[in-house]
Amino acid sequence: MATLRELKGRIGSVASSQKITGAMKMISSAKMHKAEQSLKRLQPFRTQIEQVIGNILGADTEFSTPLMEAREVKKITILVFGSDDGLCGAYNVNIFKLLLARLNELRSQFGADLKIEIFPIGKKMFKAASRIAGGNISVRTEQGVDSKTTGLGVKEFVDNLRDSFIKGDTDRIDYLYMNFKSVSRQRPHSGQFLPVTTEAFSSQGVKASNRPYIFEPDAATIFSTALPMLLLAVMQDIFTENRASEQAARVMAMQSANDNATKLLEQLQLEYNKLRQQSITTELLDILGGQVK
Repeated sequence: MATLRELKGRIGSVASSQKITGAMKMISSAKMHKAEQSLKRLQPFRTQIEQVIGNILGADTEFSTPLMEAREVKKITILVFGSDDGLCGAYNVNIFKLLLARLNELRSQFGADLKIEIFPIGKKMFKAASRIAGGNISVRTEQGVDSKTTGLGVKEFVDNLRDSFIKGDTDRIDYLYMNFKSVSRQRPHSGQFLPVTTEAFSSQGVKASNRPYIFEPDAATIFSTALPMLLLAVMQDIFTENRASEQAARVMAMQSANDNATKLLEQLQLEYNKLRQQSITTELLDILGGQVK
């Protein structure tokens, strides 16, 4: 049975842990809100690019761009977005489960000889992906690209992916990440990044416009310029949503840890009070026993 000193030490340790988890929850909450604000700032740029492409789609013009070139799929690159840090609950586990399910789908669709290149974003995801490397599955990394990459880093990353696809190093590029809904809702989401398909335009809300436009220099040239900008906007959204989802998952994990610490603290405090009362009662009985004698 624990002594009063031992229980007091445990209470102190749990109380300290509760303060730490509370502070971490506040920090993660602030980072999550910062990522949310970044998403709101990115939205006008993406909306404008989508509007331009929507207007071009309404024109009676044929488009030809290597970014929309569909070819026989022998090798697929999968971008998997996770976290660089831990203490975010089952965040990385859920994404990894989606990756495993996606691998099975691709093998069923393209055959067992399909070469799959996994591009994990984040140290935790790299560690998980490395465990399944072998055979037709390889893991690729790029210096300076992680879950915290922003701005020019994202642009360079998109440029490298685009060049890799155009050169034929890979036949298709997919992505997997956690779509941010709210602090309590993050949903696994997958999609095709390259080659760009007309279905991708529709899913992103790009709609053809019936309004008449005059294009200068011409619709095809503008489309070839706007399409890489749309790819950049999509990737910026993915990186930002990944950060927001990670911090939201960490907020929930810290809240759960804080709640568990509160319950444990109450149990230890109750046990401490019972043991203290028992000790006081024993001492009183000893005193009264001495007086009787």
